[in-house]
Amino acid sequence: MGRQFYVYILASRKHGTLYIGITNDLIRRVHEHKLKLVRGFSARYGISKLVYFEVFDDPTSAIMREKQLKKWRRDWKIELIESQNPGWVDLSATLT
Repeated sequence: MGRQFYVYILASRKHGTLYIGITNDLIRRVHEHKLKLVRGFSARYGISKLVYFEVFDDPTSAIMREKQLKKWRRDWKIELIESQNPGWVDLSATLT
């Protein structure tokens, strides 16, 4: 099996500030956000709750999806999150 890529959405809280990113190591990347090792937007606004992610087999598809989601209206992003995670549970606890 080849490398996997993840497009993920972090939130500061339910219906809070959102951050969309891409990585090939979701566990490490979310951990970096939680420890505020990622400087900038997510650290400044306390965005560290993993509320949504998608898995891709190739980086091109993941990058295209990330760009698509970043252009979406906020209410569409919230609908997407709530379709999979209605309670806005921090999914990082379920990653192993």
